[in-house]
Amino acid sequence: MAQNISPEIERLIKLLSKLPGLGPRSARRAALELIKKREPLMRPLVTAMSDAADKIEECGVCGNIDAANPCHICAAPGRDQSVICVVQDVGDLWAMERAATFKGVYHVLGGTLSAIDGIRPEDLRIAGLIGRVKGGGISEVILAMNATVDGQTTAHYITDHIEGPNQAGERVTISRLAHGVPVGGELDYLDDGTINAALSSRRPF
Repeated sequence: MAQNISPEIERLIKLLSKLPGLGPRSARRAALELIKKREPLMRPLVTAMSDAADKIEECGVCGNIDAANPCHICAAPGRDQSVICVVQDVGDLWAMERAATFKGVYHVLGGTLSAIDGIRPEDLRIAGLIGRVKGGGISEVILAMNATVDGQTTAHYITDHIEGPNQAGERVTISRLAHGVPVGGELDYLDDGTINAALSSRRPF
């Protein structure tokens, strides 16, 4: 960093550069834009970030992030509580909600199983999902994993642990998104039409 940049600006640039998609150059441009537009942009952003840091938390039911716990999706009276869509991350949940097709509820795993990265079942919210399914009242689980090796490994692991009768002796349908989701593709980068098509043509896993 140039010596003539103040420590405050340097710190701002370093923090911005930690955000996904922002390298050092992009972080410098973003910092300069924020400073130039201090009143209309920077100060409201600071307030919004402070509010988010104080109020946003993980939903104790599904793992979504919201200012309410349970989140507004879990608590919505119009959602079908018997159908759970399992996604890897909150960004995937947002992608599904953007498509405005799915009317059930969600379960956010917080990632995928990965032997290379050392991510084990206990590192994810898999136990919570198994508990929701085995507790009864669930008719279908939709596995909306990304079409990657780790995503499919996670889907198979979940299937092995939730198929069969629940505590009430009921069997749960397990389905997955159709392969309108491209291999190697991630939900957060798909257009709404592709998500709609994949969801409506899901099939047993």
